[in-house]
Amino acid sequence: MHETITIVGTKIDNATLEEAISVIIKWIDSHGSPRYVVTPNVDHVIRLQRDKEFQNIYRNADLVLADGMPLIWAAKFLGTPLRERVSGADLFIKFCEIAARKNCRLFFLGGNPGDAQKAKEVLVRRNPGLHVVGVYCPPFGFEKDEQEKEKMVELIKAANPDILFVGLGAPKQEKWIYEHYQKTRVPVTIGIGVSFSFAAGTIKRAPMWMQKTGLEWFWRLMMEPRRLWKRYLVDDTKFFWLVLKQKIL
Repeated sequence: MHETITIVGTKIDNATLEEAISVIIKWIDSHGSPRYVVTPNVDHVIRLQRDKEFQNIYRNADLVLADGMPLIWAAKFLGTPLRERVSGADLFIKFCEIAARKNCRLFFLGGNPGDAQKAKEVLVRRNPGLHVVGVYCPPFGFEKDEQEKEKMVELIKAANPDILFVGLGAPKQEKWIYEHYQKTRVPVTIGIGVSFSFAAGTIKRAPMWMQKTGLEWFWRLMMEPRRLWKRYLVDDTKFFWLVLKQKIL
């Protein structure tokens, strides 16, 4: 479909937002086997270095889209430039615009309590005709509760969506998707992190100039310093050394 490039062992599709949406719509229209999409950022790439289960999930993904300017910079530095950053949040918002026109059925799973429902209300207001057929926020610790996981699958199957957006945070959302995407029988499932909270307005997204200049991580750190300081200031700094190593070797 698209050429792929490799950053620190992670294969990424060199696709634009428009191309990604076009491919997803084709998958929905074709009524083929269920597929899933991942949107890696630096944190994912670092986690992929040590988590074999996560690596397997990425290897089997149908579409891998670069979410984060550092990946765009790294690709350029390595001589294999990516044409565009395609964040989960941008993909989610843009797809909702198109889904309203194409009469796609959407299901929102996850988010902070109440955020997916609020996101639905905001997006339906903004996109008349948007058809959100289900919203569900599983309780904390759901991943260890087989009964709860079964309930989630049954809710989704009963709603019969064309696309399932999952906002459970990485790597939890990707692991849940991989375990269940065949069982739910949804044509396309996409992991989108905190996108429900962005759409609901409960977490404010960085201004556009910060998104474009690669400072969105700094904005997020300022918003949630206690939760994110170790991720951004300790774990993710390893990424730059790994990129340099790939360039030299």
